[in-house]
Amino acid sequence: MTRPLRKWLLAYAVTAVIFAAVDAVWILTVATPQYRSQIGHLLPASFNAAGAVLFYLVYVAGIVHYGVRPADTRASLRSRARSGALFGFFTYATWALTAFAVLKDFPAVVAVTDIAWGAAVCAAVSPLVALILRLHRPRAVTAARD
Repeated sequence: MTRPLRKWLLAYAVTAVIFAAVDAVWILTVATPQYRSQIGHLLPASFNAAGAVLFYLVYVAGIVHYGVRPADTRASLRSRARSGALFGFFTYATWALTAFAVLKDFPAVVAVTDIAWGAAVCAAVSPLVALILRLHRPRAVTAARD
């Protein structure tokens, strides 16, 4: 396995853990209560676990590619946060604005909340993972670069 691939897979694993943990808190404390009160009539009795797993597998790859950018050694934490925020904004806006456009009585507050969450969580996770990866560099590589 090549070094860039190992680095990308490590970034993927770290991002997956952090994003899933933060998103779980969000889902339990904000999204679920809001969805129940605003669009409860659209919700199934139980969530689709396969759909959730697929979402996380694909979405984390997007955060790593567009926000964390493990191969881009020159990107600042600020640029990673900005890129992550844009990725989160556009992806969550795709879902939320499509739902707003095609679902009867889909509340604007749900769309706006989801879009804001997508931008905020990706803006936070992207530089955090990049920082963790910087701190995780092996000593020999760190010493050779300094």
